[in-house]
Amino acid sequence: MGQIAIPIPQLPGKQDIEIEVKINGVKKEYNYRIEIFYWEDCNLADADRVACLRKMLNSYDKDWLVYDIGTPTDDLIPITFVRRRSATND
Repeated sequence: MGQIAIPIPQLPGKQDIEIEVKINGVKKEYNYRIEIFYWEDCNLADADRVACLRKMLNSYDKDWLVYDIGTPTDDLIPITFVRRRSATND
C-alpha cells in the first residue's frame, strides 16, 4: 500500500482524525486516533516500559489497531491507532 504524509497540528491529548479520500474515483474513509500514554499511569513495580506499554495496549478498545508508536519521552509515549474496518468498508 502506498503512503501519503499529512501534517497533523500538534494538540495536547487525544486527537480523533477522520480522513476521506478518493482513489480512482472510489471513496474511502479512514479513522485514526492519537493517544498519549503517560508512564506514571503504569502500576508496575519494576517500571519496565515494554511491559507497561503492553498492558496499556492490551486493555485498549479492540475496535482500534495500533498503527504507529511514536517517540517516547521520559514522561509519555504517543500511540496512533486506526479503526478496524468492517468487511463492507474494505
